[in-house]
Amino acid sequence: MTISTFNFALLIEAEQLLPHLGHDKLRIVDLSRSSVYDQLHIPHAIHVKPKQLLRQEEQASGLLPDVEALQALIEYLNISPQHHVVVYDDEGGAWAGRLIWNLHCLGFKNTSLLNGGIHAWLAAGYPTSSEVEKLTPVEHLVEIKQTDIDQYRIEYPELLDKVQNNAIQIWDCRTEDEYTGLRLAARRGGHIPNARHFEWSTALNRENHLKLHPLERTQQRLEQLGFNLNEPVVVYCQSHHRSGLAYILGRLLGWHIQAYDGAWSEWGNRLDSPIITGELPS
Repeated sequence: MTISTFNFALLIEAEQLLPHLGHDKLRIVDLSRSSVYDQLHIPHAIHVKPKQLLRQEEQASGLLPDVEALQALIEYLNISPQHHVVVYDDEGGAWAGRLIWNLHCLGFKNTSLLNGGIHAWLAAGYPTSSEVEKLTPVEHLVEIKQTDIDQYRIEYPELLDKVQNNAIQIWDCRTEDEYTGLRLAARRGGHIPNARHFEWSTALNRENHLKLHPLERTQQRLEQLGFNLNEPVVVYCQSHHRSGLAYILGRLLGWHIQAYDGAWSEWGNRLDSPIITGELPS
């Protein structure tokens, strides 16, 4: 069981993080582009690159890494069960959400997304650094627990079965052109049958430093599309990057949400998966 020293929720604001900079049980993780991190980042933040979060196969580009790679990620993050991990990026939270999903899958729950990421931090006028943090190795690293991974992740065979039996809600958070099949990002275009479309970035307020719109607004829009937040949902994009933020949104809304990390790169590259193309429902 993980025990957090901090009373942080899954979503925190810049002003909540500021007083704790430098705390030895706080790990701040930056998933911005390397060029941004090298120039400036939140003091004490360590940099993680997206490729550290993914396992690539011929037909699927965003799979959960294997146990060895997850162990390497834990060692790189240098976290114990007493640590709290705050994650941010420079794009509104997609890569940051993906890292949090990875950590949830391996059994570590002391995680928070910084609302607005580096944009909100800079807008608040808070300090930045260009120094690379040197971490002292911690004792008792987080141990990988795979007992509840199915709570957060669904794989192709199980999803296909649920799709064929119309037994699951599906949230496609890609662009409209990807959803309809107009834009091809795999061998085949379109969407999973019965998937409803709500693009991930719709939840971001571009006038407010890429912070999330109020959750009530996002919930209302999802419900208007026909989603039932009292029933489980599976979310996907192209490689479980953009759906990293959608996963966080689902958790914030109290939704039982799983991510399909095979995503469209797997579903669309297979020649035997059922696919729907065409316009969005009116």
